[in-house]
Amino acid sequence: MPAKVFLDANILVYAQDEGAPKKQQRSRELLSELIDTGDGVISTQVLQEYYVTVTRKLGVAPLAAKAVLKSFAAFEIVQVTPALIQEAVDCSILNQLSFWDALIVAAADAAGCTLLYSEDFNPGQMILGVKVVNPYKS
Repeated sequence: MPAKVFLDANILVYAQDEGAPKKQQRSRELLSELIDTGDGVISTQVLQEYYVTVTRKLGVAPLAAKAVLKSFAAFEIVQVTPALIQEAVDCSILNQLSFWDALIVAAADAAGCTLLYSEDFNPGQMILGVKVVNPYKS
């Protein structure tokens, strides 16, 4: 059975970042692969972070960013709920993570993901049974 992969917002952001061409190419490859296989998962938090980051830091026009957001509907999307927030609080406390990072991990766990692609965690780290992978490092 293929592994479900949770994508942190930075993976989606780098797909738009012309200032980081290697990461942009790698992100686009990952997105394409995970859309093709149906194994990609994101959350409503990731969608929000993507929009804010690309419009504020990368200068993407809001309507262009909105159009890209629509394309992310190809992924399984975890809704952030009050119960998921409670799980994130526990994860944050037990694993000494920021609340926002813990919410990413809790969403990945809730979706049954075995991998989390992100550059914001320690590669190889296991949290709630989800293994962190930095897709930009060999």
